[in-house]
Amino acid sequence: MPLTFLHTADWQLGKPFSSVRDDGKRHRLQQERLHAVQRLAGLVQEAGAAFVLVAGDVFDSPQATKATVSAACAAIGSIGVPVLVIPGNHDHGGAGSIWEQEFFKREWQQLAPNLQVLTSPSPVVMQGAVIFPAPLLRRHEPGDPTAWIRSAIDDPALPAGLPRIVLAHGTIQGFGSSQDDEDEVASVANWIDLTRLADDGIDYIALGDWHGTKQVGPRAWYSGTPEIDRFPKGVGNDPGHVLRVTLSRGATPQVETLRTTGFSWKAMDFRFGEDGDLDRFVAALDEEIGTRGDAHLLSLLVEGSLGIAAASRLEEILESWDSRLVRLKLDNRVTVAPSAGEIGELTQRVSDPLIANVAAQLVARMDGDDEDAAIARLALRELHAALS
Repeated sequence: MPLTFLHTADWQLGKPFSSVRDDGKRHRLQQERLHAVQRLAGLVQEAGAAFVLVAGDVFDSPQATKATVSAACAAIGSIGVPVLVIPGNHDHGGAGSIWEQEFFKREWQQLAPNLQVLTSPSPVVMQGAVIFPAPLLRRHEPGDPTAWIRSAIDDPALPAGLPRIVLAHGTIQGFGSSQDDEDEVASVANWIDLTRLADDGIDYIALGDWHGTKQVGPRAWYSGTPEIDRFPKGVGNDPGHVLRVTLSRGATPQVETLRTTGFSWKAMDFRFGEDGDLDRFVAALDEEIGTRGDAHLLSLLVEGSLGIAAASRLEEILESWDSRLVRLKLDNRVTVAPSAGEIGELTQRVSDPLIANVAAQLVARMDGDDEDAAIARLALRELHAALS
């Protein structure tokens, strides 16, 4: 009978999100990571999963707070089936690790009796599968943490008919979150050599470390983080899922992605060619985000040029979106280029020749990309605002 389980990784509970300035918004991001774990209970029921595999980084740090530890254990306990975890690079094992702390052990025992923390590189026989864990006992392991599996996979003492599953955290050749330098693979920390695991003895390789969901071999997958935690990075990076895996011994695994993320992280570029583009910009934002932004984070690049009044309106628009969004990561490269009407309004003030003269001098200095031109444009903008 086929086995079904959930594969997840990189929860990184307690992640600080220090780039988010607002305390309330930062707390919401942290809580949503916990909610993503809590949602696993429903997915387990829907999928009929026998257990959950977590391929490292339950916590963002080996010094997670007691509140984070308690919340994590309570969330794991609510899942209702065995949850097997290995330490990753963020919450690595070994002496003094979070997994060895007395407070964690007490909360584990009381709140999450279904949790199994696999800190030893040795096979674990489950009802329905044999798990080969490759825990990280240091943040940076110089060797391949899965190397021991090559000699253990054919152990005749292991049940012959059960699927064999590798549970590991790290980077593969040319691919991973920490380093992807193909020229120096021998020195890459936590490097997993998939070519040494690609044989008929292994039925599925459950990987963590890369935060996007991605298949990296016929039987190897990164599940990605279940709650998105960064802006898009290139093609093929698709975080915000857990994987539903259906498996039989010797068969190709059937893998389905299940969406779990609560927040949306988006990137948008916009270039202004004329003042009328402001309306088009507002429409583009509404189409991308909607009128409410409280479930969105946006990395926004704006460039081009606008007149003085239009640039002021742009600032007001951006101020509103900075308030609505969970985070607005803004790269504002828009230059102020006064329109012909605005220049005439400032330089042709017959009743105020002093202001007209100052404005004319600023207009003469505003062209160019140097600091003097930027100061002149800013001064013109301030002068226009003072007279409006």
